[in-house]
Amino acid sequence: MSVTDFIRYLAAKRTVDDRALNRGVWETLAAALPPTGALDVLELGAGIGTMVERCLDWRLLAAGRYTLVDAAPELMATAKERMGGWAGHHGWGVNAGQSGGMRLQRAEQWLELAFEACDALTFAEHWRGRRAWDLLIAHAFLDLVDIPRVLPVLLDLLRPSGLFYFTITFDGVTTFQAELDADFDALVEVRYHETMDRRLVGGKPSGDHRSGRRLFGHLQTAGAIVLAAGGSDWVVLPQQGRYPADEAYFLHFIIDTVEKALADDAILDPARLAAWATARRQQIERGELVYITHQLDVAGRVG
Repeated sequence: MSVTDFIRYLAAKRTVDDRALNRGVWETLAAALPPTGALDVLELGAGIGTMVERCLDWRLLAAGRYTLVDAAPELMATAKERMGGWAGHHGWGVNAGQSGGMRLQRAEQWLELAFEACDALTFAEHWRGRRAWDLLIAHAFLDLVDIPRVLPVLLDLLRPSGLFYFTITFDGVTTFQAELDADFDALVEVRYHETMDRRLVGGKPSGDHRSGRRLFGHLQTAGAIVLAAGGSDWVVLPQQGRYPADEAYFLHFIIDTVEKALADDAILDPARLAAWATARRQQIERGELVYITHQLDVAGRVG
């Protein structure tokens, strides 16, 4: 997988995420934000900046400072370029910001953007106790880390009564329809999920396939208050034989990801896995594949 491929995947995922995000959780978050005044927002694992676009598109933010953090410099460079084009297309004035950032202005609305190419946890540990934000966003991120170890560090980045918004946290279901072979399809799902449970980053556990449901207990242990929670399932299906936007590419990327994750699996027959992946790609090309993944959104505040 090249960086270019991953950037296209993140862009294609925008429409999938837009449908998936739980609007009840979003509305609860919006109601909990201060009605006036500039907000300090931090997003960890920000990718190419689609969440900040959404926060402006869906009128969550009127004024403030938004810091995007991602480990990949290429993604942060793309986020900055993408935001400039997006803002101009949506009637925002675009000016240089502080320290290589960007300032967006439209009538009374303004947003100062900072782009930090840094590992999210390194960033969090560095600023823990030194700086505090009003809102912390982690989008499709928490299922990639060891939540019990990482969550207290993340919550310490918030001001007293600060808000968090943790979205698209995977919760144990990956479904491809129509079935090819029910037993083999189920085995692929189980073995794929087990790769998540075994994943190590820097020699430490990094996520698990039931992160979504387990997040509630971890938040309770950390003393956080959950204000709202709900499902945010990805559901990608063709409409009259065609997928919306660039979602066919999104599906191809998912199939590639599953196949690569299972390439060295000790149980799955390599030839049968390759045939399974080929058949799934053919379903995409014919506009037949339906893909469903179960995830959860949570909004809340610290004490």
